[in-house]
Amino acid sequence: MFKKLINNQKGFTLVEMMIVLLVITIILLVALPNVTNHSSTINEKGCKAYVQMLRGQVEAYRMENNVTPSVEDLKKYIKSDELVCPNGNVIEIDSKGNVTERKE
Repeated sequence: MFKKLINNQKGFTLVEMMIVLLVITIILLVALPNVTNHSSTINEKGCKAYVQMLRGQVEAYRMENNVTPSVEDLKKYIKSDELVCPNGNVIEIDSKGNVTERKE
C-alpha cells in the first residue's frame, strides 16, 4: 500500500513551470516602470516635507530664544549631510532663517 502512494505522486511538468515563470515575468514588466516613474515624485514630495520640517525647527528656535537663528546656531541641531534632499536638491538656510531648496 505504501509503494502505491509513492507511485501516484505527481509533480509539475516543465511546461507548467515555464508558464508560471512567464506570468511572473509579465507582471514584473508591467509593475517595474510604474514604480520607477513614481520614485521621482516620492523624492520631490519628501524634499518638500523635509523643507517644511526645517522651517518648523527654525520657527521653534525663534520662539524659544526670541531671536532668529543663524546657520551657526542651527549646526548643533542639523548635521551637514541632512541638508541634502533625497532627490539631490540642496537645502539652504539664510541669515534671516529662511529655508529654501535649490537644485544642484
